[in-house]
Amino acid sequence: MSQKIRLAFLDDHPRIMEIWESAVRATHNFLAEEDFIYFKQAIPKDYLPNLEVFLLIENDEPIGFSSASEGNLEMLFIHNDYRGKGYGKKLFHFMKENHGITKVDVNEQNQQAIGFYEKLGFRQTGRSEKDGSGKDYPIIHMLR
Repeated sequence: MSQKIRLAFLDDHPRIMEIWESAVRATHNFLAEEDFIYFKQAIPKDYLPNLEVFLLIENDEPIGFSSASEGNLEMLFIHNDYRGKGYGKKLFHFMKENHGITKVDVNEQNQQAIGFYEKLGFRQTGRSEKDGSGKDYPIIHMLR
């Protein structure tokens, strides 16, 4: 198995969105369809161009991606076909070592993600009623 992590380019955005859609469909069953569509349009337009995104690649196939800003893990998604196999942990450790991750915000309804981050040493420190887009998805703030 050949694995590497590299900076994503504009050409990678369609695959990033395939990974995102696969992961979100598998883990965010609380997300209303209209909000799913909103994020699917907003991420490539508003988020990806403004963030350094790193791809986890296995055998020349991008299978996950992550981004961080000022010590906050902004995104970490693994394609559903590869979830539960240690890839998320590998990508997190890369981001921690290279970007000093100390904070993450997680959807309260996404208990799998909260458990994942707790296993990585995060603890819950706060809660917001709405997500960063002002939508009614409570957010759990976690620190490490």
